[in-house]
Amino acid sequence: MDCSMIVCRCEEVTYDDLVKTANKYKCSSRELKLRTRAGMGYCGGRTCRSMIESIVDKENEKKDEHVPLKYQAPIRPIHFGKLGGMNNDE
Repeated sequence: MDCSMIVCRCEEVTYDDLVKTANKYKCSSRELKLRTRAGMGYCGGRTCRSMIESIVDKENEKKDEHVPLKYQAPIRPIHFGKLGGMNNDE
């Protein structure tokens, strides 16, 4: 079955790519992320992280070794005043 549904939109990684890689290497979530770049795009894995973890859980027999993937926000918060060019000191 060819499943070309894109799981990671940022890096354009398909479901089929993730399943094939997980089967071939019997890897952890982190290793699957590093091998396919899924979860390493602009959003930092906020949209695809849960799918990556569920594929690993389904394909990997070592469920007791599961370590959830971390994700970080792609940007740092700033004040709206700085965004609009206003000085916050006044």
